[in-house]
Amino acid sequence: MEWYDRLTEYFPEHEMKNMGQMQALINEKDIYHKEETDDYLLLYAEFPTFLFIDYLLVDSVTRGKGIGTSIINKLKAKGKDILLEVEPVDREDEDTVKRVHFYRKNGFVKADKIQYQWSDENGEEFEMNIYYWSPDNHRVPQEVILKKMIKACQEIHNFRFTQYYGRMVANPEEVLHLKH
Repeated sequence: MEWYDRLTEYFPEHEMKNMGQMQALINEKDIYHKEETDDYLLLYAEFPTFLFIDYLLVDSVTRGKGIGTSIINKLKAKGKDILLEVEPVDREDEDTVKRVHFYRKNGFVKADKIQYQWSDENGEEFEMNIYYWSPDNHRVPQEVILKKMIKACQEIHNFRFTQYYGRMVANPEEVLHLKH
């Protein structure tokens, strides 16, 4: 099975990037990386001061065997802040509960002062939560996390947006805000 098919089978459609955009990110952006084995698939961007995990998928057969934690530990060893997006917990969707538990167990903290919400081309609204880990024991102000997330939106989510979507997918000025 191709790597993109693996992602589309697991992640909700509204969270998936266009395959062409993802291939271009991998081929043309030195900061964007894909690691793939039979056990996992990881796509992430490495910026000078932080990492942004775009997709992390551990195969259902090997989940719960420490593979995800070892991937996270390898990224932590780079000594940079790590940011990622997680859909809000839906008690009727066990996977959402498990994802949040996994990231919290691995030392990630929800950036509860950041609101991240966008609409698709049909006007349907979606919300994501930002989680982060810092080698500085989470002493990073959320304003700093917001600035890093804005950079991830600009460089990754909106990479060649007009070519693939005809519109900006995640305009940081519209989708990311500090809560008051």
